[in-house]
Amino acid sequence: MTLIVDAHADIAWNMHKYGRDYTRSAAETRRLEVGSQAVLHNEDTTLGWPDYQRGQVAVIFSTIYATPTRWSTSENKSQVYKTFDEAHALYREQLMTYHRMTDSAPDKFRLIASSRDLNLILDHWKSPSPDSGHPVGMVVLMEGAECIRSLSELEEWYELGVRLIGPAWVGTRYCGGWNEPGPLTADGRKLLSAMAEHNFTLDLSHMDEESAVEALDIYRGPVVGTHGNCLSLMPNSNSNRHFSDRIIEGIIERDGVVGVVPYNGYLKVGWVVGKNDRAEVPLRYVADHIDHICQIAGDALHAGIGSDLDGGFGLQSIPPEIDTVADLQNLVSLLQTRGYSEADIANILGGNWLARLQRDLPAS
Repeated sequence: MTLIVDAHADIAWNMHKYGRDYTRSAAETRRLEVGSQAVLHNEDTTLGWPDYQRGQVAVIFSTIYATPTRWSTSENKSQVYKTFDEAHALYREQLMTYHRMTDSAPDKFRLIASSRDLNLILDHWKSPSPDSGHPVGMVVLMEGAECIRSLSELEEWYELGVRLIGPAWVGTRYCGGWNEPGPLTADGRKLLSAMAEHNFTLDLSHMDEESAVEALDIYRGPVVGTHGNCLSLMPNSNSNRHFSDRIIEGIIERDGVVGVVPYNGYLKVGWVVGKNDRAEVPLRYVADHIDHICQIAGDALHAGIGSDLDGGFGLQSIPPEIDTVADLQNLVSLLQTRGYSEADIANILGGNWLARLQRDLPAS
C-alpha cells in the first residue's frame, strides 16, 4: 500500500466536543458511543490510530476549529464562540491539546512543524513496521481565522505550530465564506499580507468564489484547497462550498493541491443522510472528482485527499466502500482502472501533499 496524507481531520474539535479518544480504533469508539449525542450529531466515527495504521495514513492535517454561535445547531455549546476573544481561547486550547497529545503519546502522534519533523515521520513509516506501529504526523491547520484578534498574534500561532490558515468557514470579518458569500474585506487583505510574511499556506477551502479569486491574485505565499470538491460535477447544487474550475485552475497555477472530500452530500446533488442510502454514492464518485482535477491540470500532481471525516458527518454519510479512513486505499483500484500509473496513484494518495510540505515547511 502507498502512504496516504489526509489534508483535513477535525481531531481536536471531536476530542473537546464529544470526548473522542483517537488512540482507540473506530470500532472501539463506535461500541462506546452507541446511542450517544456524538452519534446523533456527528454520526459514527471513521477515525482512530489503529485505522491510520491499517490504511498507512502517515500524515494528517489536524484542524483547530470552532463554530460561530449563529451557526450552532447542537445543544452542546462547548466549541461555540460569540466573540473573537472566545474564538481565540477555543482555538488556542485545541492547539495546546495537540501539544499535550503528542507529548504524552509520541509513539502514536507527533506534530510536524518543519521538513525535519516530516522526514523523521516518513523515515519511520518507510522502516519495517514495528510491533508498536508508526506515529501519525500532524500538521496544524487553522480553519476559520476569527481567533486571530490582531495581526501581531500571527507570530505566536506560527511558533506554536500552525502552518496553514483558512480565513473562512462561514463568512468572517476577513472574507465571504460558505453560505455567507462576499469579497475579501480590508482586514482580509491585511491578514493575507501578514500571513505571507510568515509563509503560512493559504487554504481556500470554505472561501466564497469572490474572495478566493482575489486571494489567488494577491497572496504571495503557497496556496492550496485542503478539502473541497468540483463544482462542475455538482450542477445545480446551489452551494458555494465547492471549487469552480476557475479556482481549481488558480490553485494549479500556483502549484497547489486540491483535496477531495468523500462526503456523499458533496458528491451527489440532493443526497441527504436519513433520506438517501449510502449505496447511491459509490466510491467511484470520489475518483470522478480526483480525475476532474487531474484532467484540468494535465497531470496527476495537483489532486489529493482531504477527507474531513468526522467533521460533522461519519459512517452514515460516506460511500459504502469506506468503513474507516483505512479504506481510502480502495481508491487505488479505481484509479488503476482509469489508467493512472502506480506513481500517479502514489502522488494522489499522499505524494502531492508531501511534496508541498517539503517545499513550504521551514527546514527545522
